[in-house]
Amino acid sequence: MSDVKKVVLAYSGGLDTSVIVRWLIETFNCEVVCFAADVGQKEELAGLREKALNTGASKCYIEDLTEEFVRDFVFPALRANAIYEGTYLLGTSLARPLIAKRQVEIARMENADAVCHGATGKGNDQVRFEMTFMALEPNIRIISPWKDDRWTLTSRDAMIDYAEKHRIPITISKKKPYSEDRNLLHISHEGGILEDPWAEAPENIFVLTKSPQNAPDKPTYVEIDFEEGNPVAVDGTRMSPAKLLDHLNTVAGANGIGRVDMVENRFVGMKSRGVYETPGGTVLWAAHRAVESLTVDREVMLLRDGLTPKIAQLMYNGFWYAPEMEVLRKFVDESQKDVTGTARMKLYKGNCIVAGRKSPRSLYSEEFATFDRDAVYDQKDATGFIRLNALRMRIRALLNK
Repeated sequence: MSDVKKVVLAYSGGLDTSVIVRWLIETFNCEVVCFAADVGQKEELAGLREKALNTGASKCYIEDLTEEFVRDFVFPALRANAIYEGTYLLGTSLARPLIAKRQVEIARMENADAVCHGATGKGNDQVRFEMTFMALEPNIRIISPWKDDRWTLTSRDAMIDYAEKHRIPITISKKKPYSEDRNLLHISHEGGILEDPWAEAPENIFVLTKSPQNAPDKPTYVEIDFEEGNPVAVDGTRMSPAKLLDHLNTVAGANGIGRVDMVENRFVGMKSRGVYETPGGTVLWAAHRAVESLTVDREVMLLRDGLTPKIAQLMYNGFWYAPEMEVLRKFVDESQKDVTGTARMKLYKGNCIVAGRKSPRSLYSEEFATFDRDAVYDQKDATGFIRLNALRMRIRALLNK
């Protein structure tokens, strides 16, 4: 690394990356170019460029990637119904490969020698960043301070002390020892006071969602239109992907929708407790499933649902650009060609309830499904159907007898 002259750092302005700017300059005597991706952090981006430059960076890119994030990363996960370990809607997992992809592109533009991230050697983000770096730029040099022998700031308290010593402005403090990561899909809360899985998360940490107890006493109804598995409109108003998700975050968050408190299995092998808020995503996942229930063939649904845990695991573990993900995404896209229709959702005090669904591509037939007299289904046909399906079990029973 002695020949590293310019580094592109994935920069959030949080504790870790704020400290890393100064550490890179001191350790490598190099130029540091910061890159902050706007994936929906809202006010967290205010003053970020000035902060990066004041900390020692030569330049700071701040780029709006919100539409690309929702269109090319969130919606593919939605079409796959990808939920990690049955609970987590992959908010952080989906943003990292996009950020790393753009970071590689900026490194090429800047003729940089290396890229750098602030993820620790214990977490998942290190894998997501570095797998993407290597998949898109195989020979790129990667600086990962937490895994570097020269890195001595091995605790949050040590980094806070370092920041205070070098007069680096930070928002975290020893009085608020937990970290947050926000984007348009969710906000995560981890570490510090949340590391005890028995301790209930305090109400004051929540940002996107109102407490279900304090949510309105009257339900809110929303109608979401889908085309080929992608949400395109809410209550009849067409919106871009990012605007649609942002709108649903506001509506669902006000009704206490989308809080998750879970202990998950990190890719590196340890368990970790995370508290997540995913209001709009929770509504979209449920609405999408409702439209699928009308439009997707039973056996296609069974195949897709069998692959969903693997897809979610690959997304969580950082394999977005792996060849198996390319194949699986093509299968999912094929399965979504008829997922066009509308779901009516009832939002009430933390509950997201399907109140109705309709589709011009519906496979549901009231003529066949009715319990009243019909002329399209001969119930006597079921006798042979059952006898044929039970044949192997009858043979086995006779043999045992």
